[in-house]
Formats: sequence, structure tokens, C-alpha cells
Amino acid sequence: MTNLVPIGRALISVSDKTGLVDLGRALAAKGVELISTGGTAAALRAAGLVVRDVAEVTGFPEMMDGRVKTLHPMVHGGLLALRDDDEHLVAMAAHGIEPIDLLIVNLYPFEATVAKGASYDDCIENIDIGGPAMIRAAAKNHRFVAVVTDPQDYQPLLDQMTAQGGATSYAFRQKLALTAYSRTAAYDAAVSTWMAKTLEVAQPRRRAFAGTLAQGLRYGENPHQSAAFYVDGSSRPGVATARQWQGKELSYNNINDTDAAFELVAEFPPSEGPAVAIIKHANPCGVARGATLAEAYGRAYDCDRTSAFGGIVALNQPLDAATAEEIAGIFTEVVIAPGADDGAKAVFAAKKNLRLLTTSGLPDPYAPGLAFKQVSGGFLVQDRDAGRITAADLKVVTKRKPTEAEIADMLFAWRVAKHVKSNAIVYVKNGATVGIGAGQMSRVDSTRIAARKAEDMTEALGLGASPTIGSVVASDAFFPFPDGLLTAAEAGATAVIQPGGSMRDDEVIAAADAAGLAMVFTGQRHFRH
Repeated sequence: MTNLVPIGRALISVSDKTGLVDLGRALAAKGVELISTGGTAAALRAAGLVVRDVAEVTGFPEMMDGRVKTLHPMVHGGLLALRDDDEHLVAMAAHGIEPIDLLIVNLYPFEATVAKGASYDDCIENIDIGGPAMIRAAAKNHRFVAVVTDPQDYQPLLDQMTAQGGATSYAFRQKLALTAYSRTAAYDAAVSTWMAKTLEVAQPRRRAFAGTLAQGLRYGENPHQSAAFYVDGSSRPGVATARQWQGKELSYNNINDTDAAFELVAEFPPSEGPAVAIIKHANPCGVARGATLAEAYGRAYDCDRTSAFGGIVALNQPLDAATAEEIAGIFTEVVIAPGADDGAKAVFAAKKNLRLLTTSGLPDPYAPGLAFKQVSGGFLVQDRDAGRITAADLKVVTKRKPTEAEIADMLFAWRVAKHVKSNAIVYVKNGATVGIGAGQMSRVDSTRIAARKAEDMTEALGLGASPTIGSVVASDAFFPFPDGLLTAAEAGATAVIQPGGSMRDDEVIAAADAAGLAMVFTGQRHFRH
């Protein structure tokens, strides 16, 4: 097996010209002949470097607005030829094909073109053809050719050449080939995903997803599981785009829970006032509004003080010092917000283990998008749950109509229930959760657990009575029997919001009437598994 291969000739054709000139100078200093195309060649020549045009190598000019320039046997023969195969060497000599030892290519900015909302035709023009073809050819022939597709690999390439006397090792070329194929796979995935969305094909025959490594993680959900965090290049504000101001690296569970917290608090736009969500194990343990962020945090914390310890806190407005002081009162893993003032950062500076993340804003909870999860032998793909219910969508099904205050609390509870693992039950009173039951196999059990959480709140705060008395309750799916609803009534709830749609709706409605409850149907459920 060929190990060290000296680099005598390099073909460079890049869209992203970051570090290009420094790389060109370093290669030239090592005696490497440079071949290039169009704007890349112009940039290198402007830096005083000697460059051969690809057109000189192929004997054909660039044509069709640059669509055809490297798609030629003189290029692909130079990349694909096996240097230890006599027939290949004879063919190269017969046709004047020169070997290319190094390919440096990055692709037309298709993903960036799509992200900025360009027209269909502009997106099509930014689908690179020659670049992926050369990358795949060089990567296939990595026994003899080194291929670099990312500017962050420029310095490792130069370091390798310095260490190996102007050559590259087989192991190094193997790693470059892996990176190269990963890049072309991600590029094709971006193109196919865009076309499926643009052509409104909900279920394309083949589906591909791709991401770029953001960080290697110490481990996954548990120490015996390896893990890494990849980003998809989306501009959606969140943990993937956030700036971390302090604290150790985020763990797998931190990232998962922080995402859940921020997506939940985004249900409450800043225009509606301050809101805070506290998450533990991807479930909310307290969500509240307040006149200030500090008040909202306090009300969310009061819902379940025990579970909030070591939790994730998400805010819908920039963090201020007063709220930071309140949060700093207990151990908190992560705080994420659209921003944070200097006072808040100063408060957290003393909390070395607390991670503070800020983003460019809140994600749009109603924006279309895809969600997927792996199952044995495949993966499930669905639209992101962008469901939205307003007061106008509610259907009153009981004799008693809800009051305006009850409607406001029901809509609040409904937004929270959307982010609670099923079966989900959420009690809300005056714009704050007072009991949450999550992830139970029985809806009745979720109802009981939520009521028990409220009893714990009563004891912790020294209240005279359970806060579920006079509350509203949200159920993410219909009550299949009256028992769950009656359990909520026994806890003191006065109004219920649920999807409806059970074969026993009439029985459930009759039970609500008998208990004096007001109940509305949404016609929409929010299972979250």
C-alpha cells in the first residue's frame, strides 16, 4: 500500500476564499505547481503567485458561464489515475495527462443561497457540478491524491507536508477523503431537501439529513454512550446558534433540555410580557408570566421547587441583574435568553458551573420545519408541531361557558401542554402553572400526579389551600373516560381545555356539566413522545 505521496501539483478551485492566498503562498514555497480556475486563479495571481489556468491544462476554454471548465479527462484523468498501474501510466503518457496530487475545492454556496431566500433559478445556478465531481474522484483515489474541502484543513495539510518532507501519509489522506465524502453527501442532502420543500413533495422517495460537527461531547445520555453535537446550518435561534458566555461545555442532556426549554418559552412572545420556563429532563416543571422577569421566574420556580434544582431556565426577554440574582439562589445548569445585560453577566460570573447562553432572538414556534427520530431499521419524519389555537378556535361544549380569565389561563395551559411529554396534564392559575403531570401511561395518573405536585407547592409555600382550587386544566389529548376529568374537578379545577374526539365525549361532557365545569374543545391534540 502506497504510504507517502509527494505533492508536486495542486488544483485549487474554491468559492470560499478564506485563507486562499496564504495557502497558495505556502504551497508555492514548497515547490508545488498551482493550477486553478476563474476567480480563484485571479486571486492567487493578484497575490503575485504563478498559476496555470485549467483551460491551459484541458485545451478547452471555460464555457457556458463557467458550467463547463473542469469536467474534462485531462482533469479527471489526473485525479483518478492509479500511479502503480502500468495501463493507467501508459494512457496518461499517450494523452498527455499530468497527475494531480492535491485537490483543494469548496463548493458553490448553495446552502447560503437558499438561506437568504433567493429565487428558484438562483438556487439552481448555485448547485455545483464540477466541484463535487472532482471531490468524489480525488477522494476515491486517496491512495495517491489528497483532497481538501474545508479551509479549516489548510493548516493541518501544511503541517503534514512539513512533517513528511512535502508529502502526505495514507492515513492523513484517508481522513481527508472521509471529510470530502461527508461534504458532498451533505451538499446533495441540502439540494434534495430544498427541492422537496420547493416542489411541495411531502414524502420524497429518499430522505437525507446532514449536519456539521459543532462539538464532541464527553458522553451521551449516560457515560457509556459516546455522543457528538451536529448543527444543520439553520438560522433558527436556539441552543445551536447561541453564544455561551461562561461555564463548562454543554453535555448531551444539557443541549437536549435547553432546546426543550427555549422552544417552550418561545410560545410566549415578548409582546405579551415576561415569561419563564424551567425544564428538567425535557419536561417543564414550572412556567409562568409576570410583571417582570424576576416575578415570572419566581412564579415558575414556585410550581415545583424540588424539580427546579439543577434545571434549565429559559426566558423570553433579555436577562437582567435582578432576575439573575433570583436564579443564582439555587443550583441551575443552564440559563438561555435572547440576551443578557452586563449586570446579569456579573451576577453569574461567580457561578462557575452555570452556563449562560444568549441568542439572536426567539424561535418562531409556528414556523414550518421537520422533526425526525430514529427507530430500528429506519427513522420517522414529521412536520414540527406548529399547531396553534386561539380563543376563536375554542368550542364550548358544556352548559357553563368559561370566563374571560379562564379562557386566558386555558390558552396558557394549552401552550405549555404542547411541550409536556404525553400523557400531559397541566393545571394553570393566573398565568402560572401550579401542577404538571407528564409522561404517564394513564391520563388519570398524570392528573393525579399534577394535583400532587400542587399539594407539594401548597406545603412549600405555606398556602392555606391547594392552588389547583379555581385553576384550569389542559389535557394534550382527549379524556377517553370521565375519570381523569373528575379527578381534576376533585382537585378544584373549574375549567378544562382538551381536544375532544373521544367516542365517549358525551359521557365526559355530561360529567363536566354535573361537576359544574366549563369545558372547551380545541379539535387539535399535542401528543409528544
